[in-house]
Amino acid sequence: MEPVRVMIVDDHTLFRAGLVGILKEVPEIDVVGEASNGQEAVAQAQELMPDVILMDLCMSPCDGLEATRQIKKVMPYVNIVILTASEKDEDLFGAMKAGARGYILKTETPEELVSVINFAARGHVVISPEIAEKLLLEFGTMAENQGDAAAIDAKLTKREKEILLMVAEGLNNREIGRRLFLSEGTIKTHLRNILDKLHLRNRMEAVAFAAKQGLLEDERKSQAMKLGS
Repeated sequence: MEPVRVMIVDDHTLFRAGLVGILKEVPEIDVVGEASNGQEAVAQAQELMPDVILMDLCMSPCDGLEATRQIKKVMPYVNIVILTASEKDEDLFGAMKAGARGYILKTETPEELVSVINFAARGHVVISPEIAEKLLLEFGTMAENQGDAAAIDAKLTKREKEILLMVAEGLNNREIGRRLFLSEGTIKTHLRNILDKLHLRNRMEAVAFAAKQGLLEDERKSQAMKLGS
């Protein structure tokens, strides 16, 4: 079998050099390149054609999530594994939405890392055990909260819920901004926060979610009661 072609992207020179040193001792892995930030990774990926990219998250001027999105647009077959110290839910879900095939912590042993690379090269999704536990808890909570309006209220601010209702009514960002006397940019920011909190990908999923939860019907009933009083 051909060695797995790996590119390493991390802004810490010593950490990156350590990874290179470890992986160069593994016969089935070929380290074909390094990058110190997302911008370099995007530029080099198409030239180096790696099978697996180990991608850090916090880098400048282009972070790992943005680099993952850009690379996956032009090279959808590349298996990107986020290698990070972050255990934040928003980073995990952001990575999955960006197209990453794995999310592992920098606390993994060298042996575990080699195993991750080999699994990722075959197209498998790879996640650290600690992160997998978080996912299970999150999905369990989502299942428990399905159809629970109180849970939605707890996650969304009053303004976010207003905007979600208007999105479900079919209003675009400009129309919502006019109704609420807010800028279009502010509405975009609110909508992005709503999607992140509810783990949704786009406006269409937000509309479907609102309909499924009966939010529009609840709002209509509330308005009718106000008019009748």
